[in-house]
Amino acid sequence: MTTSAGIDNAETHRPVGIIAAFFDLDKTIIAKSSTLAFSKPFFDQGLINRRAVLKSSYAQFLFLLSGADHDQMERMRAHIAAMSAGWDVEQIRSIVAETLHDIVDPLVFAEAADLIADHKLRGHDIVVVSASGEEIVGPIAEALGADFSTATQMEVENGRYNGTVAFYCYGEGKVEAMNALAESRNYDLSRCFAYSDSITDLPMLHAVGNPTAVNPDRALRKEAASLGWPILTFSNPVSLRSRIQAPSGTTVAASAAVFFSALLAGTVTYGLLKRKR
Repeated sequence: MTTSAGIDNAETHRPVGIIAAFFDLDKTIIAKSSTLAFSKPFFDQGLINRRAVLKSSYAQFLFLLSGADHDQMERMRAHIAAMSAGWDVEQIRSIVAETLHDIVDPLVFAEAADLIADHKLRGHDIVVVSASGEEIVGPIAEALGADFSTATQMEVENGRYNGTVAFYCYGEGKVEAMNALAESRNYDLSRCFAYSDSITDLPMLHAVGNPTAVNPDRALRKEAASLGWPILTFSNPVSLRSRIQAPSGTTVAASAAVFFSALLAGTVTYGLLKRKR
């Protein structure tokens, strides 16, 4: 599988008109409840403080309640970039590996996994398109059987995030990455499919001939209804382990991807839960 933006530049010799199915990640493939277990180990390791947990918890609450609008996503991007500056990439992977068994359930919507399998049976390429970090979106996409992924690029210096976003795979950025991959792979976007939950992904949905709203926020539900787009509800999260025969490095990396999905949606409420107790 190839990740982008880093689209694979290798020459391909596929016929014109290949069909792809583009999937958003958060709340489309990944159940929102899968984010909950990650804040505790990162808080315990000192990567996030109580103030950051509380601030991000509020952002997460708004996101889950009504979906994030453009301004909220921009503030979230700036907040996450600043918060992650100086983080050691290998430390992130190590912590996630250590907490793998605590976070693996629930992980993936069964309905999303079945839909991905259906597209693959029809000979379609599967592409995960996410605002989360590319170095971890790739592994979870691979674990799901995706052919490609495109995601946000964070700049890394000497193995650490420097707090700068090199490419934000959000809004029109998703379309930019989709167009680049379509040119590379000879996709006919008018025949392709796209799935997302958020009004902020309207450009992504408009870029294909077969858009579908999945677990849509209120604004996207209204838009989809007015345009006659299909609306799907995914509500059955299952363990990724149940779809993988044996634990592997890919499994660990896939779980890391869930962490960054959680971060891009807002770090969740370990601090608040502690206070309730």
